Amino acid sequence: MNILANDGISPSGLEALKNGGHTVHTDFIEADQLESFINTNAIDGVLVRSATKVRQVLMDACPTLKFVGRGGVGMDNIDVAYGRGKGLTVFNTPAASSQSVAELVMGHIFSLSRSLHASNRTMPVEGSENFKTLKKAYGKGTELRGKTLGIIGFGRIGRSLAAYALGCGMKVVANDIYATDGNVDLEIGDISFSIECPLVSMDEILSSSDVISLHIPAQPDGSAVIGKAQLDQMKPGALLINAARGGVLDEDALIAALNSGHLGGAALDVFVGEPSPRADVLSHPGLSLTPHTGAATGEAQDRIGLELASQIAELEKARA
Repeated sequence: MNILANDGISPSGLEALKNGGHTVHTDFIEADQLESFINTNAIDGVLVRSATKVRQVLMDACPTLKFVGRGGVGMDNIDVAYGRGKGLTVFNTPAASSQSVAELVMGHIFSLSRSLHASNRTMPVEGSENFKTLKKAYGKGTELRGKTLGIIGFGRIGRSLAAYALGCGMKVVANDIYATDGNVDLEIGDISFSIECPLVSMDEILSSSDVISLHIPAQPDGSAVIGKAQLDQMKPGALLINAARGGVLDEDALIAALNSGHLGGAALDVFVGEPSPRADVLSHPGLSLTPHTGAATGEAQDRIGLELASQIAELEKARA
């Protein structure tokens, strides 16, 4: 097949596709040129990550398309239901990046609990002259052991995060409208075992957690899941992490909760308005920030590329 990997693909994934006899285009095609490129080159399938959007208009305009693959979890940049209704195969790689996202979230939690995000901003500028002042300012950290992590969205990423948090001695509670159990598999050295994390209501997550991490998809209508009412329910001084989608968290309400001192800090890997986040969000001293890099590890990208290639091979077999 003739495939456009518009947001790139790992070398291992590219090799697997080429070994399968496919032609793969890896140059990034801008949105206004995408339709022309697909039709001119009779593209059978498009592989995207988060940068490229595949909407109804593009699907209707490109009759050669047979599939759209998303390298990652969320598929809000693809009109999934419409595409499947047209007979396109639309798929993602839900398991490939779970560990990478979970590790980034743990990094943010450690950063916030010990003010690493703030210290790394100010030490290069003020460290020589105000060392003692900064030491006092950032010397009020908290330990994670014994604290409660509330995970909203207990799929693969949420459970991977739970395993790391449990290993740090944290208590974990979760909320997920689709989950039927709270089982988390852990591996420590050569020992494997399972722990059952309590599934609780959203109200209990908000009111009881010292740290809350979001792992839920964007709402179909674009509304936030966590807004002022939910932030007001959180414990004073609690931490909030969003590595899901920018739209699930009301950024105005977040800034207000940080400015009032109600939240002890927050971390964002995703933003409303990507790739141009708000300046007041990016400059806020209470925020630990990364530019949507949750799945951006070499290991995760290798797994994503290989999983995409595997799914395309299965698709080709099914269509044969």
